Amino acid sequence: MDVAEAITHPAAEVREVRMSLSPSRAGDFQTCPLLYRYRTVDRLPEPPSPAAARGTLVHSVLEDLFDAPATERTLERAVAMLPGQWAELLEEEPRLAGLFTPEQAAEETAWLSSAVELLGTYFRLEDPRWLEPADRELRVDHVLESGLGLGGIVDRVDVAPDGRIRVVDYKTGRSPDPRYEDKALFQMKFYALVLWRTRGVVPTLLQLLYLADGTVLQYEPTEDDLRGVERKVQALWDAISASYERQDFQPRPSALCRWCAHTQHCPEVGGTL
Repeated sequence: MDVAEAITHPAAEVREVRMSLSPSRAGDFQTCPLLYRYRTVDRLPEPPSPAAARGTLVHSVLEDLFDAPATERTLERAVAMLPGQWAELLEEEPRLAGLFTPEQAAEETAWLSSAVELLGTYFRLEDPRWLEPADRELRVDHVLESGLGLGGIVDRVDVAPDGRIRVVDYKTGRSPDPRYEDKALFQMKFYALVLWRTRGVVPTLLQLLYLADGTVLQYEPTEDDLRGVERKVQALWDAISASYERQDFQPRPSALCRWCAHTQHCPEVGGTL
């Protein structure tokens, strides 16, 4: 199979489908193959949500906070950065301005306050004055022997003086039920696999910081773990390729459907594309 090939979908024009996978798109297919199609094949637009915009805002603040001298990385400075970072996001993505009308000033103020609470939780989990990340918002890429490209963006990579690597991801939602922790860690294992294959070092620690409830989820991967992830990712791509060939992406109803932006198109609830 070539790195790129044209696939015709009955509901879309001919599109170029690349042999590439990110944790987000892999998660989409595992959650619901039809959701994968809507986002990756049909590329249907999704309206911005206050929760997603708040997540982007908090991530932006935590990324840029490390530009300040160590002694100045305080909660007060992070909170003071919020209005300016929000203004930059509005300039970069004008559609976010539709989240709040002039008459909804009180709602916007409450929304910003909720971002302050998330930052407060972050500072209870870590003290950034004692951290010097090696990388922030790091793009990582690797091509498997099969030709499948893996890629994504890591929130933060810390490297100790002895070479040990810690991979950190910020989550502005709540931590998962213990039954679903493996699903939450898949993204981190995906990043760990790419870092291992590109740097030759297995990350020592994978760390998810859940800022809505102050939970820290950690995992110490091994080479065997990451080989298993590699096999899983390849099998997942094989399943995606089969769906392309059949032009058949089946819906997979679950409790997550209530948050889906594409219910009007989903045949499970009488929608049409």
